[in-house]
Amino acid sequence: MAAAAGSELPPSIEELPPLAALLQPLPTAGSAPAGASCPSVRPGGGVVVLSSDSEDELEGGAQIRAALQAANYSCVVESQAVPCSVTWRRKAVLAQAEDGNEWTEEPNLLVLLGLEEFLSMAARGCAEQKETLQSFVARVMEKMPGKILALTVVEVEKYFRCLRAQSKKRLQQTTVNRSQGEDGGDQRKKQVNHPGLEITRLDVEDALVDLQLCTRVQVTFFESWEELGEFAAMFTKAVAEAPFKREQQNTGFSFYLENKWCRGVKVDHSGKGLLEVWKRQIQQFNRVSGEMAEAVVSAYPSPQLLVQAYSKCSSEQERENMLADIPVRRGTGVTATYRRVGPDLSRRIYLQMTSLDPDLYLDVTG
Repeated sequence: MAAAAGSELPPSIEELPPLAALLQPLPTAGSAPAGASCPSVRPGGGVVVLSSDSEDELEGGAQIRAALQAANYSCVVESQAVPCSVTWRRKAVLAQAEDGNEWTEEPNLLVLLGLEEFLSMAARGCAEQKETLQSFVARVMEKMPGKILALTVVEVEKYFRCLRAQSKKRLQQTTVNRSQGEDGGDQRKKQVNHPGLEITRLDVEDALVDLQLCTRVQVTFFESWEELGEFAAMFTKAVAEAPFKREQQNTGFSFYLENKWCRGVKVDHSGKGLLEVWKRQIQQFNRVSGEMAEAVVSAYPSPQLLVQAYSKCSSEQERENMLADIPVRRGTGVTATYRRVGPDLSRRIYLQMTSLDPDLYLDVTG
């Protein structure tokens, strides 16, 4: 739902803090953002809306906005229900054709969580914990129902690296204290950069698993704000192209698969292609590989030859097991292995070729 290139931001945007420039809400349906020029993006124009609700000074907003503008996406900064969020708005195709101002909000919602905020929500059993990830998601969805939510956090890995460095330093200090006969018990207690937080990687992973199982919302981590900016640009491109890709995939025949195996076989007037048709017919049975079908077709190159062979058998049992001992080669060279067609497939092929019962169930096992 990317906006077109060359659009300039409204003068008021330049006065907003860096974070606000990064996160913006979508324009309300039916109105265009003031001062924003929205060239067309394929059939419809679009803008990326960054939230200006937050009073917090979150660093990184400038990098995200720069990444979006570098990719020629039009951005606007507006107040929206969820602070630190990015949403998208697309200009309706009919409105664009008529130079109207009809805008449609995309369902996607990208929310940026601060590191300390995220860690406090991921903490387990913390007395000061006021909100969990699940309760945060529930609150966001209550404010903006119907949205497809994605969460992002920056510098989580940097936080864990700091924890490891501190743990190593404490261990070294404890060793020195012990060598000096001092009590190092108080220094074994885990400390972190953020007072009151003692969050391990396991705590975070447990919280993320619970969040995904209960809400189907995923959290993406980034090493830097520049990396998050690149992600926001790629996310915008995906949102912009989504409806057009869906339209391209809509062939009108949901059962038709454009794939070599499913396209069918061309048969010319000389009969070329009939052998492949016969092989495909055998492959339609459950649990029949290409190698098994090839083995049967090699032994009986046409359905007529197979029926003639059945007619020469002296008993029903012999007919059912006629194909069972045909060897099937899998692989090539020294790694090739051999097996038999087996009595199950032999019986199913026999029934399919000779039975007059249209309701006969061939695959008893599944």
